[in-house]
Amino acid sequence: MTTTLITGKGGTPHITSGDMGAMQAGVIGNGSYLLQGADGKFPAVTMQDANHALIPVLNLVVEGRYARVTEAETATIESGVSGRNRNDLVCLKYTRNGQNIETAAIAVLKGTPNTGTAADPTVPSGSIHSASGTVWIPIARIPISGITPGTPVMLIKQLPPMSKLWDSVTPIHFTKLTSDPEFTISGCVVNGLATVYCRWVNKGTFGNKAWTGVALASMDVRSGGESFNMFVDNSPEDRMQNRFLYVVGNTVSFRTSYDATIPANTWHAGSVSFPVTTV
Repeated sequence: MTTTLITGKGGTPHITSGDMGAMQAGVIGNGSYLLQGADGKFPAVTMQDANHALIPVLNLVVEGRYARVTEAETATIESGVSGRNRNDLVCLKYTRNGQNIETAAIAVLKGTPNTGTAADPTVPSGSIHSASGTVWIPIARIPISGITPGTPVMLIKQLPPMSKLWDSVTPIHFTKLTSDPEFTISGCVVNGLATVYCRWVNKGTFGNKAWTGVALASMDVRSGGESFNMFVDNSPEDRMQNRFLYVVGNTVSFRTSYDATIPANTWHAGSVSFPVTTV
């Protein structure tokens, strides 16, 4: 049977590391990532002395596998050579033996000394997804100039928690200004850029002078300038490209670039994006 209810009770052990790894890779990503620590910061490798890199408590997700350095440990860095430069890589080394027992440990890939610019050592090919026996996941680079090691450079991607993503999305609150009953509006701000979606049915026929507007709603944010986008509708008039969903300050409006007569019960729908100055 090839279909399995992984998180259902099966009566016998049936959940493998591959099952959990596939799920976590699908949710988090197929790559390798450093998770935020309990203090809200991303830990970093440092040099304890000239020959030892200090690896702090780390939480890693590597190709779906969760690996953890539960106590700070050191990795040995071979002494450099005067007049030569070298890069070493502090890695997580994953292994799978013939019995499919999986382990992980901190290990160092030593670079090749040269008199010019140092290059990172070649990382052996391998993938946990492909059931490789050995996989090297670089965590940090140790640059060595002569006999002096420099400040480690973190290489593994940082993966912020989901709460950070949620915090970066701010909903916009609106106050309806139009008296027409068929009106909906929604929007949010992401990293300083707002997007507003609006659908409106004007109940009665009205005339609109060029570049004047019908105020539809006010917002609890302010735009960084004038912004507009085409507000599509079912009006029999042409020149739809000249009818806009328009934002300036904290007001969302309907505007036209020509003197227009809008028939009763015309529906309008559209969205507009704009930078905000306050949230």
